[in-house]
Amino acid sequence: MTSTLPPPERAGLKRPRISARTLRTDRWWAGPVWTVLGLSAFLIYGLVRVLQQDHYWVADYGYLTPFYSPCLSASCAPGSAHFGTLPWEFPWFLPYALFSLPFLLLFRFTCYYYRKAYYRSFWQAPTACAVREPHSRYTGESRFPMIGQNLHRYFFYAAVVISLINTYDAGLALFHGRDGGFGIGLGNLILIANVVLLWAYTLSCHSCRHVLGGRLKSFGGRPVRYWMWTQISRLNTRHMLWAWVTLGTLVLADLYVALVASGTITDPRIFN
Repeated sequence: MTSTLPPPERAGLKRPRISARTLRTDRWWAGPVWTVLGLSAFLIYGLVRVLQQDHYWVADYGYLTPFYSPCLSASCAPGSAHFGTLPWEFPWFLPYALFSLPFLLLFRFTCYYYRKAYYRSFWQAPTACAVREPHSRYTGESRFPMIGQNLHRYFFYAAVVISLINTYDAGLALFHGRDGGFGIGLGNLILIANVVLLWAYTLSCHSCRHVLGGRLKSFGGRPVRYWMWTQISRLNTRHMLWAWVTLGTLVLADLYVALVASGTITDPRIFN
């Protein structure tokens, strides 16, 4: 038989006043610090590259960096706009991939894992378990703008469309061999690997798992849907891993295309 003791206040006792922010003696601050450094590095690199508006397309091999896909400005390099362009040139402060980058950023910003990451690191709400946060009150995600986190499921649909576009870009680049036709270079392998990992991150999203298994009381009579939900659930257990790995592959793919496009390095060809 169990019993529940009354809170200290009701029992006539007072809670001990602890002046220290935490009594933890481990390096609880290391995770948040590395998170700030990692996310900040990606955001700064991405901002610089998007505003550069150059070295994003390798015409000889059809390499298009994902930071500029789809390229929609009238000033896009010839051949880089796989889906056509708008009738005007973008100013320096607008990304050429105007209709994809905002949705991708919002998809990651509202991602369940990233919310945990930047809540703890940038906002310190809280920084770690058993560590007092500096905020005097907590409103959660019930007020503007944080109530917008509930739009994550819709940004997921946009991310699926953009992943399809990136897949198309990577596939199209396979038919830009040096002598025409099918060809494979190191850049192709990097772009394909990036696309595969982007799909792993996108499909491991909690919203994707809900699409396949939500609103069901039973999977009985739905073997295909159950199998798909099971596979997505396996991916979902590594959602944090895919979130960080894809930040790295996005930078790698973009940097490689930029180096080849600028003539800094040459693309080693494996076939044609």
